[in-house]
Formats: sequence, C-alpha cells, structure tokens
Amino acid sequence: MHSIFKNNLVLTILFVFSTSFISTNYNKTFDNSYIDLEYIVSTDKNIEIPNYVFLIDDYTGFKELLGFKESSGRYNRINKFGFMGKYQFNLNTLKMYGIKNSKNFINNAKLQERVFLINVQRNKWILRKDIKWFVGTIINETKISESGIIAAAHLAGPGNVKKYLRSGGKDDKKDAFGTSISKYIKYFQNFDLSMVEAIRKPKV
Repeated sequence: MHSIFKNNLVLTILFVFSTSFISTNYNKTFDNSYIDLEYIVSTDKNIEIPNYVFLIDDYTGFKELLGFKESSGRYNRINKFGFMGKYQFNLNTLKMYGIKNSKNFINNAKLQERVFLINVQRNKWILRKDIKWFVGTIINETKISESGIIAAAHLAGPGNVKKYLRSGGKDDKKDAFGTSISKYIKYFQNFDLSMVEAIRKPKV
C-alpha cells in the first residue's frame, strides 16, 4: 500500500456508521454503489485521529483527496466562477449528463458522487489510448500514472490532457486559479483506478 501523504497533508478517511447505511463488504470489485464517507484532515500533531482510519490508494482514496483539493470536501461549495459541489463541476458539464437543476445538485451528495464516478468513467474512455501510451513514461520529471491523467482531466478536460501528454509536457494549461495540468498529474500519482470501468457514454 502506497502512502498518500501529499505535501505534508495527512488525508485520513473515516468510514461513518450511519443509521441508514453501513458499508461492510467493500472489496477490490467496485460495484458503483454510493459509499457514505467522511474524512478528517489534520496537519496538527496534537489533534487526535479516531480509530476508524484507513489510508487507501484506490478509487475511494483518489476521490476523497481530489474532493478535498477541490472544495475541502464540501458538497455545498460554490466558487466565484460558479463551479459547484465537492468536486467543483460547472453547469455545462452537468448538462452533458442531463442535470439542469443546480440547486438539486448542490443538495444531493449521492448525486454528486455518482456524477464524479461517471465523469471518471467517461474520461478513462476518452483518454484510453493516452493511458496506454504514456503511463510509466516521464514528463516534466514526473512519472505518468493513470490516476494522475484522470485527475488532470477533471481539472482541465480530457482534450487538454491529450495536448499536454502529446506535446511532451509543453502545452501545460492552467485553470482559473493558476493550477496546472502538470501539478495535478504529479499530485494524484499512483492511485489504483483499475476497478473503474472506462465507459463511452455513462448514465447518471
């Protein structure tokens, strides 16, 4: 199991036992079900971490780290550019998946998790050739991984990630906050996303 200590940030994932949902059989086979999770983030050694803590380098760890990076894990977050939710989707992306009601999206954590999953599935399909060609190569002193590619696609879109990879890292687009494709590729290295299927047209 790899460590996911990124830039001295300790991401801990706490499985929450709720009255309505208990996940007891999570395994290597991803069944697309909604997993009720919370995470605790701490850089303070004096803060006590609860007993139910798992550091995992799979899809769940990937999405929780990305959710923290995008919005501090807040489902109700809307930034000044209108990007919404835990994973900061814009309305154009949501409309592509048939979601037109932004209020309903913001207030529905399960829907946000589902949209993130199908967006990963779609990006894996679009980038399937580039994943095959570039994973394991070195670009801008960073070893390319599938999870890094998928995270960068979430940031800048799969088309811009193709341009980055095929230009040898020269075409390094940034988002409105100045975060580059290369930064996300490095930051989200080496998560195992093999349990997520590449699907051309996934449905909500």
